Amino acid sequence: MVFRLIYTIFAANYQLNNNFMKRFLTFILMAIATGTTFAQTDNDGKYTLKNGNLTMVIDAAKGAKILSFKYGDQEAISQLRFPESFGSTFWTSPQKEWNWPPVQEYDKKPYTVEEKAGVLTMTSEVSNRLKFRVRKTFKTEGQAIVITYTIINEGDEARKVAPWEITRVQNEGGLIFFDTPVNGITPAGLMNFKEAFGAAWYQTDETNQNRKINADGKGWLAYCNKGLLLVKQFEDLNASQPAPDEAEIQVYVNRGKAHIELESQGAYTTLQPKEELNWTVRWYLQPCKSAAEPSKALLKQVKKILK
Repeated sequence: MVFRLIYTIFAANYQLNNNFMKRFLTFILMAIATGTTFAQTDNDGKYTLKNGNLTMVIDAAKGAKILSFKYGDQEAISQLRFPESFGSTFWTSPQKEWNWPPVQEYDKKPYTVEEKAGVLTMTSEVSNRLKFRVRKTFKTEGQAIVITYTIINEGDEARKVAPWEITRVQNEGGLIFFDTPVNGITPAGLMNFKEAFGAAWYQTDETNQNRKINADGKGWLAYCNKGLLLVKQFEDLNASQPAPDEAEIQVYVNRGKAHIELESQGAYTTLQPKEELNWTVRWYLQPCKSAAEPSKALLKQVKKILK
């Protein structure tokens, strides 16, 4: 009865031969039917995924980049508009295979979009240089938004590659932490990590140089700032699994006080022609129950999230 009423209202006012209205109505009906999530598109290629208090906005027209991740009306990721300083993106690893700038087909160009059964799928063009195609699927699961990244070898030869997620946050007094001994973070002493309560903690700071560290974590990376706790969960790698000169966890701090990148990578994998690898990252966001400083309470909150 509710479906019929909504359909009648929209049909009477908008003539449903309009493709945009058809898609919008489909998403609304899906949301009512499942009670959990729906994706909604506007005319500029942006899609919104909802899960309770969580909202994620993805721009299919520009590299399927995650533009926003909010708890209620509180934003967790960088909204700067300088190139390579905002949102969350995905690259192939190791970086030495493409150096800089990021591969356009994965980072900037449009992705095709498919929505089916509560899953939003975005697929890139094939990189002429690397011969990989990237696919990203977004869905909700429990209290998380779950992203599965797929790398497909579209070339004629076997290639090795690893998945790599890069999420930018603003450098505004936040706290980054993960499960690793400080003496295992390289280069040693480059960033002021402290060891406490069995984890490594970095209170964000400001210098005149760009800095980046590598670490072997335990499958999660957390960031607490302005009353929000962002936790990302991924495959726990051993020290031999990342791509050459890369790592399971990386933190990049831009010079000055612009932005920080929270980075995680999956295993370096050989793909035969037409083979693919899948790598999943679960994004959690909730209010912090303690201040943005090292504490047992913050670790307890993370462990509770990851159960």
